[in-house]
Amino acid sequence: MAWPSRVGTVTLRQEISKGPMNQFHKAWGDASSFLLQTPKKWWVDLCVLLGGAGLVVLVATVAQEWQAPVRPTVEIDLSASALPKYACYSLSRGLIAYLLSLAFTLGYGYWAARDHRAEKVLVPLLDILQSVPVLGFLPGLVLALAALFPSNNIGLELASVLMIFTGQAWNMTFSFYHSLKALPSSLKDAADVYRFNWRQRALRLELPFAAIGLIWNSMMSMAGGWFFLMISEAFVLGDKDFRLPGLGSYMSVAMEKGDWGAMGLGVVTMVTIIVLLDQLLWQPMVAWGQKFRMEERAEEAPPRSWFLDLLKRSKLVAAIREWSRRAAVSLEEGAFKPDPLTSTPERTKAPLRVLSLLAFFGLLSILGFGIFKIVSLFAGVSPSQWLLLFGKAFATLARVLFAVALGLLWTVPVGLWIGLSPRLSRMLQPVIQIIASFPAPMIFPVAILLMAKVGIPLSTGSVFLMLLGVQWYILFNVVAGATAIPSDLKEAARVYRFGGWQRFKQFYLPCIFPYLITGMVAAAGGAWNASIVAEYVTFKGKEQSAWGLGSQISLSASQADFPMLAAGVVVMALVVVTFNRLVWDKLSQLAEHKYAMNK
Repeated sequence: MAWPSRVGTVTLRQEISKGPMNQFHKAWGDASSFLLQTPKKWWVDLCVLLGGAGLVVLVATVAQEWQAPVRPTVEIDLSASALPKYACYSLSRGLIAYLLSLAFTLGYGYWAARDHRAEKVLVPLLDILQSVPVLGFLPGLVLALAALFPSNNIGLELASVLMIFTGQAWNMTFSFYHSLKALPSSLKDAADVYRFNWRQRALRLELPFAAIGLIWNSMMSMAGGWFFLMISEAFVLGDKDFRLPGLGSYMSVAMEKGDWGAMGLGVVTMVTIIVLLDQLLWQPMVAWGQKFRMEERAEEAPPRSWFLDLLKRSKLVAAIREWSRRAAVSLEEGAFKPDPLTSTPERTKAPLRVLSLLAFFGLLSILGFGIFKIVSLFAGVSPSQWLLLFGKAFATLARVLFAVALGLLWTVPVGLWIGLSPRLSRMLQPVIQIIASFPAPMIFPVAILLMAKVGIPLSTGSVFLMLLGVQWYILFNVVAGATAIPSDLKEAARVYRFGGWQRFKQFYLPCIFPYLITGMVAAAGGAWNASIVAEYVTFKGKEQSAWGLGSQISLSASQADFPMLAAGVVVMALVVVTFNRLVWDKLSQLAEHKYAMNK
């Protein structure tokens, strides 16, 4: 195990007893000594300071936009000079939504994994929330927050952030929850032996165990948030245009006007943001997360990040890291030293049980109120409209399954080709990650133009539009599955001289099957959400729609037809959850019990 296994000791108890100021001065003195003794480069510190100054300017600019008075209409400037400012606005919304998603993930995941009573409600609820499209949350968020902050942009900005949040949170939460449930019993027993309290158990055991999966799912969730960027910044409810300045609204206006030059500039700007995020945030996180790996694979070189290596040369970063580490250790050993009276499981868990019970009843109350409000909207939906919605749902289901099947045709062989070669995996995985993060709706105009020239109607072409955004879920999981195949099994396949098709059928496919099912489930969920933008598109002022549930939800939202919008969202959730239970859950159980390599 690569993460620290040392349990809180009492080596600093005498220093703690001297008081918090003495403790602070000692920690700072140790950090200063570490700073002076470590050879670093001055220009790296200068870059760190300039980067910090840039972040301060970004925060100030964003805060100014949030506090600006509400404008009746927002004119979007399609010139190139406006793009840096719009990019900053969109990036800030995405990052704020990610921080909210991370906080939600940790709280909800812990709650569902620790409280077995609440787990029976929380996990199915998470499955339902994951199946609700972004437009399902749109009216309530926008109207409520706009009314709550009528004089400035805070309400609309919060609504945009929360809609991006709905495209990020569920995938991360499922990953963290499953990591907590999969925690090996040997590690749990070790934590009990060392009498870890809840904070030590979280910081030294559970979070490190879930770190790698959480990092990778964070990258995919960020990509999911970008997918609906145009909806999150340029939403329309009936005759009300709630538009915010940003890259998503920039692309929305450019598509409405058919301005190919502006669309090209928007695409280039989006690619720049994704590459910068990948190099400055995600690749350092992936490289840093390798310290939490449970096993070592000698044949693979660990991921590296040039930016992380650069930060390690900074005296300023090293001093801050050393000071924070020593201060955290001191606080933990002082505030959470073992006590036979307070460290017993029953005494520490009792307050948490009460808090969980209160939160559970609060959640049930909110759900009850929400169900009442939704059901009250159904009075405006006739039986024939319900039948129409279910018919459209099955049409969309057919497109979703066809899109997943098309994705399988190329992602399985390509994913195996990449995953079985450590060299190709190191070279191509970052490239694929960047491509997967790009919001597919931004290139819909090109796809629509090509389909029009070939003569493909949107009813058929919407499958390919879905495919643009969901195929990467399958590819990433196939690559991960191929990478995880043990070396001794690969050697056995070579020894027995399996042929190409025989090796794929009897060896590769069973090994990657659990990962393949995970990717297919994620891709299907993404395709359902993508249907709202793939079945209803606006280009050069003309609306095109395909007969399906996604187009019905988009049309209902644009016309502020709340009864049909609520009914469409409920029908989509019912179909998705039912299909998950009847098909995907059965395949997942088959993968877990028959093909899992750790059984």
